[in-house]
Amino acid sequence: MLYVIYAEDNADSLEKRTAVRPAHLARLQMLQDEGRLIVAGPMPAVDSNDPGAAGFTGSTIIAEFPSLEAAQAWAEDDPYIAAGVYKQVSVKPFRRTF
Repeated sequence: MLYVIYAEDNADSLEKRTAVRPAHLARLQMLQDEGRLIVAGPMPAVDSNDPGAAGFTGSTIIAEFPSLEAAQAWAEDDPYIAAGVYKQVSVKPFRRTF
């Protein structure tokens, strides 16, 4: 089943986000390589693909996991959580219609 992982950043987390981004992307690449990643990306804090110093307000990932518990465990192990980038993460089942 597909799950949406929606994470909100802490204020002023851009420096932390940048520091651990390679580890975060490596985990996403593993999902991509396994054919389980549908979409993933950050949410710019301003209306721009490159928000610069404004940074990001969070991230959204839609990926396939065997269960809600597996999706939650994967999300909780994100390097952004350990680094203090994310202040809140929610994981919800998702049914793709289109």
